[in-house]
Amino acid sequence: MKRPGNVVDDVGVPVATPRPPKAAAPHFDPHKFRADFPLLSTTANGKPLIYLDNAATTQKPLAVIEATDHYYREQNANIHRGVYTLSQIATEAYEQARIKIQKFINAADRKEIIFTRGTTESINLVASSFGRSNFNPGDEIIISGMEHHSNIVPWQIICEQTGAVLKPIPLNDHGELRLDEFERTLGPRTKFVSIVHLSKSLGTINPVERIIELAHKQGVPVLIDGAQWVAHGHTDVQALDADFYAFSSHKIFGPTGIGVLYGKQKILDAMPPYQGGGDMIASVTFEKTTYADLPSKFEAGTPNIAGGVGFGAAIDYLNAHDFDAMIAYEHELLTYATEQLTTIPGLRVIGTAANKGSVLSFFMDSVHPHDVGTFLDAEGIAIRTGHHCCQPVMDRFHIPATARASIAAYNTREDIDALVAALHKIVSKESARSARQPAPASPSLTINYPKPAAKTPNAAAEELAETFEFLGDRDARNEYILELGEKLSAMPDALKTDQSRVHGCMSTVHLFGRAKPGAPATLEFVADSDAHIVRGLIGVLQHLFSGQPAKD
Repeated sequence: MKRPGNVVDDVGVPVATPRPPKAAAPHFDPHKFRADFPLLSTTANGKPLIYLDNAATTQKPLAVIEATDHYYREQNANIHRGVYTLSQIATEAYEQARIKIQKFINAADRKEIIFTRGTTESINLVASSFGRSNFNPGDEIIISGMEHHSNIVPWQIICEQTGAVLKPIPLNDHGELRLDEFERTLGPRTKFVSIVHLSKSLGTINPVERIIELAHKQGVPVLIDGAQWVAHGHTDVQALDADFYAFSSHKIFGPTGIGVLYGKQKILDAMPPYQGGGDMIASVTFEKTTYADLPSKFEAGTPNIAGGVGFGAAIDYLNAHDFDAMIAYEHELLTYATEQLTTIPGLRVIGTAANKGSVLSFFMDSVHPHDVGTFLDAEGIAIRTGHHCCQPVMDRFHIPATARASIAAYNTREDIDALVAALHKIVSKESARSARQPAPASPSLTINYPKPAAKTPNAAAEELAETFEFLGDRDARNEYILELGEKLSAMPDALKTDQSRVHGCMSTVHLFGRAKPGAPATLEFVADSDAHIVRGLIGVLQHLFSGQPAKD
């Protein structure tokens, strides 16, 4: 007798039930996807553009560009209060974008979607409005050691105003949040937690679900900075149980200058307005003002209407694609890029979290990130260099900056191959340059100030202008600047102290100068940097100013 579900052969003998075939990864065609983005078919410095700075901003598909253009051509009017038809059409287009975003992140109500200028303003709104109303001296606000400055500075400002204390959670050597330290720090004095979802400097994906769960057990509200996440993973604010969630349009294929603060309606209702002005009021007299309901209470003044329309178009564009297939493809591309970068001598990936997405930051032992970025730009490759508005991350890994390649679904293996080939060329070029470098400067304090290049700063500037005009193209000019750097007057190591350090630079820069007495008094200075391109720019400044009359 056959048992239900068994497979038998021709004579009734049971055989092994075959396993269903493994589901194939959803197919995604990046070449077809990138064809929707006009700028990606252009050139940079005479080379096909390879755009790998998506963590800073994504490119815009034609659908978004056309939606914005259509608004200005056929719908442009101020919104919400106009009784005429055009105003009502514009209002409908803007408010439809709010509803699209509500559905995209699964907010419970459109009133929970507050339009802002971007993630930075969203965080400032919460810090200012919620913070002033709820923080007292000694209260603690927890953030992580990988936060963007926009999720550090607003909290520092509100701490100064209220007496609250900022408590950053450290990272391990892989660039992962120390969850054990988070649990240890979370306590009766904790009044707020604000954590990034996906780090723009490290690519780390934080366990925000667990963070929210732990905080809520203590009755502590949580804000999630989702600026990097929303284009690379599903966002469901109700499933997360996030109290606030912030992100920007321009990192998800939409226009710049507009973003979203999601907040639970109950919390937003209890918060005072962030700014005052038109559209956020119910009634105004000189004696008293009453405020409008959500979301208007937090949207003072004429908004970025075209940006909102374009934001809605970006959501439509994403919804027209298989988002799961995009996510799977990006993960595959990130894995490939990581493997390829490890073939480059002297390159270290900064941020090796087990759970990671979209960002590859790296540091080359022999080449400063600024020089890496300058060379890659000559090859038509756009990456970001610097501290990425995450200076505490750089301090944690004891480096001044990183080079960062960040991917989107329109990037390809060919883009990665071009990046890796160019980085190999940089290594070869740097080896040749190092062989030409003079011996290290003597540690003595003898300073050889450069002599004036011309009689006046203006005459020196005219000389430089003529040289640059003669050189013509960008590569020749860059090479000339690098040559100036190689000829830079030596700065004694003994002068490279914290007092001579130019703080805030994304390379290590030291400058020492004096007003040389005499008639007339003259300005003299020496300087140095660990970035060749910055050394060259120092050479330009010396050519213009060193040895010149101080009055000029």
